[in-house]
Amino acid sequence: MSGAKSEMDYSPVFNQVFKLWWVIPILLFISILKSPWLKGLLGEIFVKFAARLRLPVDTYHRIHNVTLQTLDGTTQIDHIFVSRFGIFVVETKNMKGWIFGGENQPQWTQKIYKKSFKFQNPLRQNYKHVKALEAALDVPSGVLHSVVVFTGESTFKSPMPPNVTIGTGFITYIKSFSAPILSEAEVQRAMNQIESGRLEPTRETHRQHVRQLNTRSNPLAERKCPKCGSNMTLRKAKRGANVGKQFWGCSAYPKCRVVQNAT
Repeated sequence: MSGAKSEMDYSPVFNQVFKLWWVIPILLFISILKSPWLKGLLGEIFVKFAARLRLPVDTYHRIHNVTLQTLDGTTQIDHIFVSRFGIFVVETKNMKGWIFGGENQPQWTQKIYKKSFKFQNPLRQNYKHVKALEAALDVPSGVLHSVVVFTGESTFKSPMPPNVTIGTGFITYIKSFSAPILSEAEVQRAMNQIESGRLEPTRETHRQHVRQLNTRSNPLAERKCPKCGSNMTLRKAKRGANVGKQFWGCSAYPKCRVVQNAT
């Protein structure tokens, strides 16, 4: 018998691996389908398509994916429709299941089967978009309108204000404003100000915005006041219903009274 060690034959194993090569792209495709990025993109595409069909382009001038500089970083607006009847700031949410929430609640709930998920009140999220756009434009008060659109297979299980809509309901809401409040010259000036004030819509702009969002979600990261630009300081409530809980308060207090949740 030869002293040389016999080598194991791994070819059957490799053959099985190669036979299953098609599983990898399928798994990648499934992971992409479930990603928040794709869900958000599909929701925005739906709004663009619906608006193109039902909002006349010569009346409602549209600008999509607008990133504006703010005192505490950047804010990203999904859609803006500029018209003589007002400027509509639209936030999209592509979500499934039952949606519970109130106009003044900081967080809403998404329920799918027996699982529940918390998410930020989109009205509060869009409020920051509206205020950022208001600061960038020279328009009368009351011209900007916040609109929230839920796309996907979602159902409201709580009473919602008229500006929180499902599917193409945002079209009906926008068209409910029929009294002209801007001249054609003011409409064009607003369009020019948005285009000149927005950050360049590039992949790097989006990446920087995402990095800033991640920083804001870190309860220990330094942050700036969204109203005056001063540093925010971590404080603890000394009285009231939230006694003992930490919160972020503007360092310019009492001149500036902005507060933010610490979590």
